[in-house]
Parts: sequence; structure tokens; C-alpha cells
Amino acid sequence: MKLISYQKDRSESIGAVVGDVVVDLNAGMALLDGGFEPAGVLARDMVHLLEQGEDALKMAEQVVRAYRLLALENPHAAQAVAHPLSEIRYLPPVTRPQKILAIGANYRAHCEESGMPLPQKPIVFVKVPSALIAHGEAIVYPRITQELDYEGELAVVIGKRARNVPVEEAMGYVAGYTIMNDVTARDLQRTEGQWSRAKGCDTFAPCGPWLVTVDEIEDPHTLTIETRVNGELRQHSSTGDMIFPIPALIAHISAAMTLLPGDIITTGTPAGVGVYRQPKGLLQPGDEVTIRIEGIGELRNRVVAEG
Repeated sequence: MKLISYQKDRSESIGAVVGDVVVDLNAGMALLDGGFEPAGVLARDMVHLLEQGEDALKMAEQVVRAYRLLALENPHAAQAVAHPLSEIRYLPPVTRPQKILAIGANYRAHCEESGMPLPQKPIVFVKVPSALIAHGEAIVYPRITQELDYEGELAVVIGKRARNVPVEEAMGYVAGYTIMNDVTARDLQRTEGQWSRAKGCDTFAPCGPWLVTVDEIEDPHTLTIETRVNGELRQHSSTGDMIFPIPALIAHISAAMTLLPGDIITTGTPAGVGVYRQPKGLLQPGDEVTIRIEGIGELRNRVVAEG
């Protein structure tokens, strides 16, 4: 499934993308009783859905199947629980994660372009959840930087509580995948000694457009990842270039802290970031950044100057 958080008529909900519509998973619960009045709320938001575990995800799948059947038999009635994607406002797939944990220098070619030695252990840092924005929202170019850069990344969403997880069991804790742009102020990163401000400014964590459940991606380490700026290809790689694969990251992080449903691990960026291009390809107000990952979709955001 493609699970989505969205807003329609000022009301937030969660849904599943079916073709060019989003099926409201809460309204769609009515379909399981054969009626068209709400039969109950499946989940308040994405974290709540994941906290309920496999039973809730199976219920969501039942809602999608019921919608597909109704759409064939009575398309007009099916509209009661679905909205065209063109009519919703996207929200970050997980609107309120407790943690966003990012991995630095996790692609071999990116280490080569930056002149960094390959790390011996994962480099873990925190992006603040308040930096999250959705597909289609604006990245604000803050006045405190002159060097704004993009980093297209595969992001992992945790599905259940994880602590001291062995590598061989780690994939069992993954709910699904989405796309993250680890937006970075390079001058702050270079001069401040640590990365909290450089990567934590408001709007510096575009994420989306949705969460693709783990069963939809056969192997997350063989996906093509591309970043374009104004249509120009800037990054083109495979997630197979990761130094530390997803199970190793989960094991490493969970040895230190408890991962919770909805927590996000963004797994690092490939070569091609703006600061290391010749000439440099840093972002400017008006630029549009599009990140595509095979099997997931596209995350697109435009850069605007801080007002």
C-alpha cells in the first residue's frame, strides 16, 4: 500500500493511494459493514496506525479491497470515501514522528566526491521533526545561509518498538519507505562544528509523498535514486552504494536508543550534491527540487526566499 497523510477541507486524515485517488481509511471503515456511515476510526494519524501493528495494517488493506470492489460496482457511491489526489493537501507521511535520525557519509561515491574516508561506523545525527514539510510545500531559504544544498535520500519508517535489535532481525521492524530531502546549509555545516542548525532549519526536511509499505519493495538496497533541480539531473545512483545497509543502521541505532513506531531513519545521500559540483550547483530561490526513488515515487519542492 501507499499510505498517505493529507488534509481535505481543513481536516487531517490518513489514506491509501489507489490510482489517482486517496481512499480515506477512517471513512472507508464503513465499507466493511456494507454501509456508508462511519463505522469507527481506524487511526488518528500515521503513528497511531503503526502503533496498532499488523492488525491495523490488515484492516487498511481490507478497506482498500472493499473500495476497489465498490468502485467497480457503484463508482458514484465509492466517491463518498475517496478524494482525487489533485484536491488534497499533502502532509508529511508521518506528521508527528518522535525522532528523525539521519546518516552522514553513507554512500561510497559521496565520500569520494567529498574527500572523506569511508566511515568505520555509521555517522548518526538528528534532524528535528519541526523541520518536516510535505510534497509540494516550499523550502524556505533562510537569511542565515548563503549555501543551500539538496540531498536526496531513501527514508525508512519504523513500524514497531525496537531496542537492541540484532542485524538479522532488523528488517522486521520496518513499516515502509519514503523519500527525504536532507536540506543543508553548507556554510553552517562547515563552520559550526556540528550539524544541528545546518540541517535543522524550518522546512529542511521535505518528506513524502507517501509511505510505501515494506511488502511493496522487494529489496530496498537495489533502488534507483535520482535528484533533479529544475529538471537537470544532479544525482543518479542506486541504494546499493550504501556503506551501511538498513539492517546495520537499525541495529546500530537501537543499541543506543529505543526506536518507536513512526520514527524515521533517513539513510544518506549519493554523490552529486551541489557543493561538490564543478561549477557548484547550490540552490537558489525559485529552484524546484525533484527526488525520485524507484518503487516509491517523486518528492517535489520549490525553494523560496525567507520573507
